[in-house]
Amino acid sequence: MLIEFDDASAVLHDRVVLQDVSLRLSERRIGIIGTNGSGKSTLARMLNGLVLPATGSVRIDQLDTRRDTRAVRRKVGFVFQNPDNQIVFPMVSEDIGFGLKNLGVAKSEISARTHDILQQLGIAHLADRASHGLSGGEKQMVALAAVLVMNPELIVFDEPTTLLELRNRNRLRDAIQALPQSAVVVTHDLEMLEDFDRVLVMADGGVACDATPAEAIDWYRRGFS
Repeated sequence: MLIEFDDASAVLHDRVVLQDVSLRLSERRIGIIGTNGSGKSTLARMLNGLVLPATGSVRIDQLDTRRDTRAVRRKVGFVFQNPDNQIVFPMVSEDIGFGLKNLGVAKSEISARTHDILQQLGIAHLADRASHGLSGGEKQMVALAAVLVMNPELIVFDEPTTLLELRNRNRLRDAIQALPQSAVVVTHDLEMLEDFDRVLVMADGGVACDATPAEAIDWYRRGFS
């Protein structure tokens, strides 16, 4: 998958958050790091049209996020930092199948795909559980399942481990590594990125460093520790 930013800027609440970003990204695992307010989450949200460029363009496999938003969102799934912002139905299986139901997929296929995803993530035992009664780690895995069941080609994670304790953080990190899809991960968890293909360091609304994980993380630590 080819991701292209061409002189893309973003303005939120009358403030320029990203300025004239130009990038070509095609690696399977891409990390994004930076201090709070550096623009990293905004950059990630531009990948599936949650934030549209004020100037310039963002394209996913030649699909423009402004012009082809619906098609882009079928290609790009998004996992939020707080799963409570993503889980909307009272039962786990119902929440996971909602996107497929919206597309008019047959009930039998929804059931089969939901079962397969839950099995893949090792959380089949949660299928009939009440969403509000889940732990933070369980909710994050359910949120991931709801994205995976739609078969996106790229999954974007916005600080997915921030609210998790160590065991669930490691579990989610393993799940991300095992995904067949491409992934872009915004995170403060630098260890997660050690085996990635490419890491971007965001600062002051732009890409300050674009390198291998070792080089980018070292640059970040020297500049912001």
